[in-house]
Amino acid sequence: MANLSKEKWSLAIGTPNGLPARELRNKTYNDVIPRPFNLSQLLSFGRPVTSDSILASVSYALAELPRRLATRVRALETLPYIVGTNPYIAKTLHAHRQSFAWLATHAPVTSSSQNEEFVEKLASIVEDHTDDIPTMAKGFQECSRYMSPTQISNFLDGAIHNRIAVRLIAEQHITLSKALSNSPMKADYVGVVDPQCSPYQMIRMCGSFVSELCEGTLGAAPEIIVEGDLDAVFPYVPVHLEYILTELLKNAFRATVENHYKKSHGITKRPPPLCITLCSPTPLSRNHEHYFSIRIRDQGGGVSPSNMARIFSYAFTTAGRGVHQSVQAHEGGPSAGTGSSDIMGEDDSSLFGEITGKGLQNGLGTIAGLGYGLPMSRLYARYFGGSLDIFALEGWGSDVFLKLRCLDEAGDAAI
Repeated sequence: MANLSKEKWSLAIGTPNGLPARELRNKTYNDVIPRPFNLSQLLSFGRPVTSDSILASVSYALAELPRRLATRVRALETLPYIVGTNPYIAKTLHAHRQSFAWLATHAPVTSSSQNEEFVEKLASIVEDHTDDIPTMAKGFQECSRYMSPTQISNFLDGAIHNRIAVRLIAEQHITLSKALSNSPMKADYVGVVDPQCSPYQMIRMCGSFVSELCEGTLGAAPEIIVEGDLDAVFPYVPVHLEYILTELLKNAFRATVENHYKKSHGITKRPPPLCITLCSPTPLSRNHEHYFSIRIRDQGGGVSPSNMARIFSYAFTTAGRGVHQSVQAHEGGPSAGTGSSDIMGEDDSSLFGEITGKGLQNGLGTIAGLGYGLPMSRLYARYFGGSLDIFALEGWGSDVFLKLRCLDEAGDAAI
């Protein structure tokens, strides 16, 4: 970290007389918010991928990532004192401070060789923060008496939204850099965005993963029937779609199997299938926003009216009971996989516990059983202007409607 501008940074953190992270942050980013930046600008670094565009991309990453991290550090520091002293919350704060300090004091990257070193470290930082959300979740679970559900929800909304942005910026630069230095990206990829993202293929992949876990854990798994525009593609971030579909499917699978077990007093035949309908955007006026729509229909028992208002709560989950326990108290699970409110994190014997053990790496860690799947999926869907809604027929099943904005025309979406 040599050749740092003394006017900007004084001494590098970690040197004998270096500025502490808090002082550095206060001097530089205390009153600075993330700069307005949209998807079109982010994608422009990869159109096309050149040495100059990579240097422009790393310059943006070095300027913007510390701002985003400083925002989260300030948010964590302003939590009630007793919450901030929780070891899980303190661990998350420490990790954010370290990442901020490294990025904020990094010298400008002016060559391809310097960028390779930067990308290697940036990828390591991204990996180090994989479990931030489940770590914070454990902290808030232990500190729930000191903050209201609304306060916790608002904090987590901000933290997860910020996290999506940070990973998008970081992984976009990492992907573009690898594309330039190594093998080309998949045809037509623009960094992390695939212009030919196939919902059908993604459903097959996620469905196979969840089906195997459900079969091994609960003893049965419903079939998936996909109808509609099976060949349709649209521009989107595959890892975002993968996360959303995995969460929705594992919830639908669990609810369907448990409801089937309840009605049949034992799993004697295959549970009823999930029906997924794909609908590509309808050609409309040039100024009309286009969305790819996905409906997931299950026979998991629906949601009771008293629970419907809470299904997007971070702490609302039935994970942790196992089939027999869950059936006894279950009102018929929705595709949201929720029937009553349990303590977050008790997932040892559930499908979610199995997923926690094996883990799907999706950038947000394995949060199974914490009740975070639905609210986080909705944040992902809404990030570029989409939506996620659930409609239930109590005693029968639920319909999940997922609308995702086509990113080729979402250039105005804020990052």
